[in-house]
Amino acid sequence: MKTRLPLTFILITLVIDAMGIGLVLPVMPDLIEQVSGGTLAEAALWGGILSTSFAVMQFLCGPMLGSLSDRYGRRPVLLVSLLVMSLDYLVIALAGSIWVLLAGRIVGGIAASTQSTATAFVADISSPSQKAARFGMVGAAFGVGFVLGPLIGGVLAEYGTRAPFYMASVLAALNMVFGYFILPETVTDRIRRPFSWTRANPLGALMDLGRMDGVTRLVVMFFLYQVAFFVYPAIWAYFAKARFGWDPQMIGLSLAGFGIALAVVQGWLIRYILRWLGDRGTVIYGLIFNTFAFIALAFVANGTLALILTPLTALGAVVTPALQGLMSRAIPDNAQGGLQGLLTSAGALAMIVSPLIMTQVFWVATADSTPFYLPGAPFLVSMVLMFACGWVFMGRPRTARA
Repeated sequence: MKTRLPLTFILITLVIDAMGIGLVLPVMPDLIEQVSGGTLAEAALWGGILSTSFAVMQFLCGPMLGSLSDRYGRRPVLLVSLLVMSLDYLVIALAGSIWVLLAGRIVGGIAASTQSTATAFVADISSPSQKAARFGMVGAAFGVGFVLGPLIGGVLAEYGTRAPFYMASVLAALNMVFGYFILPETVTDRIRRPFSWTRANPLGALMDLGRMDGVTRLVVMFFLYQVAFFVYPAIWAYFAKARFGWDPQMIGLSLAGFGIALAVVQGWLIRYILRWLGDRGTVIYGLIFNTFAFIALAFVANGTLALILTPLTALGAVVTPALQGLMSRAIPDNAQGGLQGLLTSAGALAMIVSPLIMTQVFWVATADSTPFYLPGAPFLVSMVLMFACGWVFMGRPRTARA
């Protein structure tokens, strides 16, 4: 019970983080049109700016919040961030100009960077043998949030373009109250680490943690893997429409199936895979499975078969928690927040880079002038990245491998 309620709070926080992204997607085009007075095309342009600004702030601020939690504790950072998040959604709900929306997404990106602190809390309360499985639960919480967010947002959109933001604000506030009463502090004087601005940025955090055996290679691999795996949100809608002629409803159902399967794999199935294969074997299995999954998706031509394959591809989504477990055990307890902050930055950078690469490859492979029409070409890029991840992983120093 000492860890069950705090862990529940952390998982709810991560679900809300993910829901907050997906909850507002159904209404963002209409809201941007309302506050900017422009066309749908102009709204799409502003939507890209808002999404990028959110990801950039996560990239820049992840290590800072992680380092702050190493110094001042996980509890105050998490509770203050939830308060800021709740107020931020309220401001966006009342926004009357595009510049208020932009400021809101910038602040929201900072507040959502607490993923690093939440994950560090999970590391604090977990034994070495529990870490990878519980990091899987973290991934599952995000999967659940990404599934529920658009579904709830679509329902709330019936009550107006502002309704999803009010709901997100209320959820964040209620979870802050819940955390205030049940969340203990896990950073004690034994593991407290002085705050340093040199570690509170992605490059400084990488240099600091890179002094520890094998961590730099694993962070690079984590980034490459995230770039490859983000192929799904980056091009799936375009790929499914071009290859199978699916409508938005079918695309949404396929993504929901993938999200549910992802939550099952990372929240439940991974603990058995880790027990059978260990962290290292789980990473290797995941890379091999994803390689074949990406090849299959690149060339699948039947919509029914693709619908079956989509949730099955989630069986390879075990690499990230296993990698996090390896890295968490390779560093001291007083650097957990810094590590998770660095990984948050790496994930945010991958969210910026992957759509740029994957959509360009899709455009080249489906343009009228292309000599070889292949909507699944971005999945081949992800397959190549799996080979790169394998090369980086197998080339780790012997000490880190142990």
